[in-house]
Amino acid sequence: MIKDKRLKQMDNNQMDKNQIITKARGLYYNLFANFFIVTNDAKNYLGVISLINMLKEKSLDDNSQKALENLSNTLDPISNVELIQEYDDLFYSPMTKNIRLTASFYDEGVESGKKRVEMLQFIGKTKIRRDEKQFHEYEDSIGFIFSFLAELCELVAKGEKQYENTIHCIFSEILNDFADEVAKVIYEHKSSKIYKQLMIVLHSFLEFERLYLDVGKPKPRNMIKEDNSCETISDEEAQRRAKNKALKAQGPKNQVDESCPIDIAYDVEDSI
Repeated sequence: MIKDKRLKQMDNNQMDKNQIITKARGLYYNLFANFFIVTNDAKNYLGVISLINMLKEKSLDDNSQKALENLSNTLDPISNVELIQEYDDLFYSPMTKNIRLTASFYDEGVESGKKRVEMLQFIGKTKIRRDEKQFHEYEDSIGFIFSFLAELCELVAKGEKQYENTIHCIFSEILNDFADEVAKVIYEHKSSKIYKQLMIVLHSFLEFERLYLDVGKPKPRNMIKEDNSCETISDEEAQRRAKNKALKAQGPKNQVDESCPIDIAYDVEDSI
């Protein structure tokens, strides 16, 4: 009987440890989400500042600690004007090449492709839905993915263990596949100052998540190059695009991974 009690106590301790780690992971996902879903809400911004100050006290490594300290020192403690300006310069400025933020773009070179369909399938298996009034980007945009994973981590920490596998699948099949590429482009952008520090934190977090979830780092691939010219394309290129279009129309494979099944279905709730 004593042995059974000890085993039960060990199980409870392990559960508590996992809950603490999951809560911490959710805080990091929430941090990143707030830098890719920027609003004019002053209360929300003050919450982000508070979160940065909390995370820098228990950072993942020395590099992320220094980057979090730099963020804390750089960001205005009461106004997000500077953050919004850099956000616009990076992602919406007509003077520079905009940084693409969807998984589909890095996968296929299109903004709404198979990765978005896969994300819709994962969303459809949860009770979380995208608020179209607050968020207008596609479901496979990095900001939405961060926000979605933050909410799932919070649910798991509260005991809804059924979402553990969903988190693993979204990370391994969607986020892990393109997050490094997004981070690299942002880090190297000439307008990146605040976000450069954030990308250092993101790099450390991605390495932690890969270790925690036992997911390998993706192999480097050639960056997708946009063709904005009006030149007539060759027959070979036309055939390639037609093939990609046909593949995209088929949707994702029935099973991305044995542990991450995705059914091909398009009757996801209208509220997404």
